[in-house]
Amino acid sequence: MTRKIKVAVVGLGKMGLSHFSIVNAHPQVECVACDATGFLIDVLGKNVKNKLYKSYDKMLEEETLDAVVIATPSRHHATMVRAALDRGIHVFCEKPFCLDWREGDALAQLAEEKGLIGQVGYHYRYVGAFREMQRILETGALGTVHHVLAEAYGPVVLRPKRQTWRTQKAEGGGCLYDYAAHPLNLLNWVFGAPQVVSGSSLNSIFSTGTDDAVISSLKFPGGASAQLSVNWSDESHRKMSTKLSFIGTNGRMNVDRQECQIYLRKASDAFPDYKEGWSVRYTTDLTEDPWFYLRGEEYSAQIADFVEAVAAGETTARENGFRSAAMTDQTISMIVDDAGRPGSAAVTPAPAVVATKDSGGRGWRSLFGR
Repeated sequence: MTRKIKVAVVGLGKMGLSHFSIVNAHPQVECVACDATGFLIDVLGKNVKNKLYKSYDKMLEEETLDAVVIATPSRHHATMVRAALDRGIHVFCEKPFCLDWREGDALAQLAEEKGLIGQVGYHYRYVGAFREMQRILETGALGTVHHVLAEAYGPVVLRPKRQTWRTQKAEGGGCLYDYAAHPLNLLNWVFGAPQVVSGSSLNSIFSTGTDDAVISSLKFPGGASAQLSVNWSDESHRKMSTKLSFIGTNGRMNVDRQECQIYLRKASDAFPDYKEGWSVRYTTDLTEDPWFYLRGEEYSAQIADFVEAVAAGETTARENGFRSAAMTDQTISMIVDDAGRPGSAAVTPAPAVVATKDSGGRGWRSLFGR
């Protein structure tokens, strides 16, 4: 077992509390936490022994940290990540990374210059079926892939209701940033950045001023075209469901959280695990049990990867690095730009906001629980 490291979890909303529980239970970690919501800190303080802070600045000044896990609303990410990197602290940041992809690129450059790990929480890359998907495509077993359908559906906004940061575009919310980012990140993983984005539509179903459904077409280097279809106002799904379907010259593949289905016209020497015709592999068979487990294999695995890389003195993320996340941010920006062109059906996106410590009292001292 390598040395213990000190990790701070910042932002104790839905995802932040999940990360806090995982990080706090990790045997290699000494954990502190921070959230600007005084009531939350007061309640949590009665139930845990960890040192808790209401001020991000104060925590950075008083603690000697090896790493931070940032799970605040997205508009705070760029400033908070930079503050940590400037102090030589490794960073795990929730997705989406930055509202302005150029900020993400600059932070990736800064992390590389300082030899610091920068990782972003696109957890689907730790799901067994999607990892198998990436391996199959990398070998070329499907031949030349020419068509992809990338989908995500779920029951997030099912009626008009009071806005939260997740449904405010300026906070980094909305279906595009919160839901579509996941299949887009998987597309970036296997194809890189798109060359062209067209036919984009950001549609409001129940929300005011933000999107509940996203449609777009993306053209990638090498000739593959992808159709993106995402809707978080779909009550036919009990929870978020993400699926990618690939059609190539030697067959097709359908992948979701549960399984990887592949049809090969001819068996491929590049990937002998699959025979001609249909084959099915399940996530339960494709996932290596993490040595450390809490909540789910993919969530445990990504935090374990981050913690172990920091403890081992590594200088780059093992998966989901800042560069990759900035590529997804850029893809999102291309969709927003395309949807805003004349003739496109779209809600009017609010301008991106980059938080600063003095932004009208709403910097990272505001309610930043994710």
